[in-house]
Amino acid sequence: MMLNRLWLIPLLPALGAALQLLAGRRLSRRAISVISVGLPGVSFAWAVGAFAELLGRPHHLFTQVLYTWLPAGAFHLSNGTLGQFVVRVGLLLDPLSAVMLLVVTGVGFVIHVYSIGYMGHEQGYYRFFGYMNLFLFSMLVLVLADNYLLMFAGWEGVGLCSYFLIGFYFERRSAADAGKKAFVVNRIGDAGFLLGVMLITVTFGSLNFEQITAAARSGHFAVGNGVITAICLLLFLGATGKSAQIPLYVWLPDAMEGPTPVSALIHAATMVTAGVYMVARSSALYVLAPTALGVVAGVGAATAIWAASMGLVQNDIKRVLAYSTVSQLGYMFLACGVGAFAAGIFHLMTHAFFKALLFLGAGSVIHALGGEQDMRKMGGLWRKIPITFATFLAATLAICGIPGFAGFFSKDEILWDSISSPYGHLALWVVGWLTAGLTAFYMFRLLLMTFFGPSRLTPEAEHHLHESPWSMLMPLVVLGALSVLGGYVNWPVARFQHFLAPVFANPVALHSARYGHGLELGLMAATLLVVLVGIGVAYAMVLRRPGLADRLAVAAAPVYELLVNKYYVDELYDAVVVHRAQDLGNLLAAFDQLVVDAGVNGVGLLTRLTAELSRLFDKGVVDGLVNVFAHAVRLLSYPVRVIQTGRVQNYAWMITLGALILMAYYWLHVH
Repeated sequence: MMLNRLWLIPLLPALGAALQLLAGRRLSRRAISVISVGLPGVSFAWAVGAFAELLGRPHHLFTQVLYTWLPAGAFHLSNGTLGQFVVRVGLLLDPLSAVMLLVVTGVGFVIHVYSIGYMGHEQGYYRFFGYMNLFLFSMLVLVLADNYLLMFAGWEGVGLCSYFLIGFYFERRSAADAGKKAFVVNRIGDAGFLLGVMLITVTFGSLNFEQITAAARSGHFAVGNGVITAICLLLFLGATGKSAQIPLYVWLPDAMEGPTPVSALIHAATMVTAGVYMVARSSALYVLAPTALGVVAGVGAATAIWAASMGLVQNDIKRVLAYSTVSQLGYMFLACGVGAFAAGIFHLMTHAFFKALLFLGAGSVIHALGGEQDMRKMGGLWRKIPITFATFLAATLAICGIPGFAGFFSKDEILWDSISSPYGHLALWVVGWLTAGLTAFYMFRLLLMTFFGPSRLTPEAEHHLHESPWSMLMPLVVLGALSVLGGYVNWPVARFQHFLAPVFANPVALHSARYGHGLELGLMAATLLVVLVGIGVAYAMVLRRPGLADRLAVAAAPVYELLVNKYYVDELYDAVVVHRAQDLGNLLAAFDQLVVDAGVNGVGLLTRLTAELSRLFDKGVVDGLVNVFAHAVRLLSYPVRVIQTGRVQNYAWMITLGALILMAYYWLHVH
């Protein structure tokens, strides 16, 4: 029953978004909270029911076509044959999308509950929840889509909502700039994704996941096929933007300008995991492109250690977590790049638990201190906010990979696969191993600077200090339990990986591991050792010898400055791309002015005559035609001008509402 109404899962948050953004200004805060949190809650409950029904179906597979979207008809494929191209709005629930569905709705619902307390005194309360609901709707469309084009629609919706949410405090210049930066950088990656989708269309004659997977496994495409490799590289370019990998990771640290629940939603369960999900969904293509797999693994490993190194010296509590997110996403791509797609999704799931908890815990600290985010102005908080501390400690142990916590199971699986897989390499394991040590250092540095040692609070923060309300603490407790227990879904017989195995079956399946379990235990011990070393160094630098960090910063000033300034990547992009585009615009403007000045100052009769003719032509013909069309448009557009507000947000909601109306019409018509 619930599977037959699978479309309700994304529709409910969309309904909440429409209500808030169209009528939320007239609603009380209580009504806004009930609607905007209640509908995602029902969506999560429906997702749980649909998942339970899916377990009872053969092959754990359910598809549902809502209506035909693009009946393009016949066209010639790249191999010269004639194909029929049709894109339908359809939903696909299989083990992979089911895991993502539960993560997105479950963690998303918890973050919505937390937001009631965190955003309770903010202006634009209805607008915030409208954006959050729309974000959730877009991510669910992306996850449940049964084809690349519908996935791309959700992909773009998530990008649009990230712009709204990161720039929520639009009166603050830094927040507005961060939202624009996220939007622009993601468009670069999205261009690659869209080109990949076009190449898939002319290669396979379809965008449906099941049909493309069947074609990839049919044996008609050789391993190393150039077209398949190009498709995979283009898709991965899209993933580097959405999931913040080198070279398009620069937007994610600046996304901290948004409210803390936004950081948790973007960094944990939704936007940044979209790229990992898309690569995993395309696994049948990637196993035919070993070169692309190598690129994925290499970029993932490089991003993991690159971002971890920048996290070592950050003092803003949210920025440490931001670089941690970029690093952990690198782990996920490392897993996908060595063919361990199930391990990558497993880490995606556990990361959603402990990273959402870390951000919400950081938000609880910021809330307790009246907005303070600098860890150098904290200290000694564990007695003052004990519940926040206990849950934050659980998440820190999980992300460090301490045995028994969720992150240990998933991270250890990735490190083992990075060396034991036929696509793996010792160098990949070494990078992952070093990253584990760096992660332990910067996370315990954050924990110790925030909750231990002498209090460094300002008098204002000391006066404001208090534990968060239960609307914020209960989500922390729930996520804390998941951070401890979440890894056991894959224990003791790799149940989680066996559940996902049918999705990732492929014609060049991974061979058995090249090494025995004795080596696996040895590598596990080596990883635990480097984690303990990282924790020990953090303890020594923060608590035992607090002046050591400053002395090291002076002694290794060039390295410290390089890390503090984030390797000057933003400055490099500004110098090479942003400023050069401005220079081109200035050059064209100067040339135009030069032509005008030449005409005015009498540099030759021909020049003046040319300038005058150009002016007359421009005013009489060009402007004349434009004015004619302008008056015609003004006359014909009068009925719709009343809804033209000049606000991009309003236009987005109208488009969304129209899409929902069309979906409802087609669904009723088909049924």
